[in-house]
Amino acid sequence: MDLGLGNKVALVAGGSSGLGLATAKELAREGAHVAIGARDRGRLAEAERAIKEVARGRVHVTSVDVTDRAAARRWVDEVAADFGALHIVLVSGGSPQIGTASQFEPAEYQAAVDGVLLPAVSLALAALPHLRAAGWGRLLFVASETASVPVARLALSGVARAAIVRFAQSLASELGRDGITVNVLAPGTTRTPPVERAAAKLAEGGDVEARLRVMGHHNALGRLARPDEFAAVATFLAGERASFVTGGIHLIDGGASVVGPELPHLTAARKDTYT
Repeated sequence: MDLGLGNKVALVAGGSSGLGLATAKELAREGAHVAIGARDRGRLAEAERAIKEVARGRVHVTSVDVTDRAAARRWVDEVAADFGALHIVLVSGGSPQIGTASQFEPAEYQAAVDGVLLPAVSLALAALPHLRAAGWGRLLFVASETASVPVARLALSGVARAAIVRFAQSLASELGRDGITVNVLAPGTTRTPPVERAAAKLAEGGDVEARLRVMGHHNALGRLARPDEFAAVATFLAGERASFVTGGIHLIDGGASVVGPELPHLTAARKDTYT
């Protein structure tokens, strides 16, 4: 299936590992020119090699802290200038601490907003002039299942991701006639490096693979998602064939939302297990 991504320019924030890297690789495989940004230079170098192994277009790598709004805007402008256009923006970042709503102080809510919501808003606003100039665009926000389904132990995530949803839906209403679609991806637990590290903490020296299996058992498929499964959905939404899909929250949770919130990997975890 041709997704119409040949020679499109894609910018992927958080593209050095996990969901961001998986999506960057898939976009590159489909023929897009791909620019990734993240803070860790070592991971960026590894990611660059992995993307170039499958890329049909150019690959651009930048060390950038997207919580620095000025730096994030410079990065977006530099990518658009270097490639001559910008068409696709995927914003993937970190996750806040876990815990119930009353466990956190206002400063921790502020940190979640600063670390999750505002970088997404800043990058999107920085990209809009370039997407409008191209007359074609895809804005994709990586949230989590908490963007759609309440999870009591993920209070900070729910607050920040719900705000991203409303921001994205407002943008979708505003930008549709400019040829720009806006969508939110809401993955369930996926086997990414942070999840593997969390499993190691929870295993406390025991069987990490067994812990990972437990973390995946609560959905209808009975396993963790793979990053490439997420990337397949993201890349479809970035393509020409998804031209009438906008303003949506797209659950990629293996049916967890229809099974129910039995989440032992959260109830037994400390605040910092996933950070």
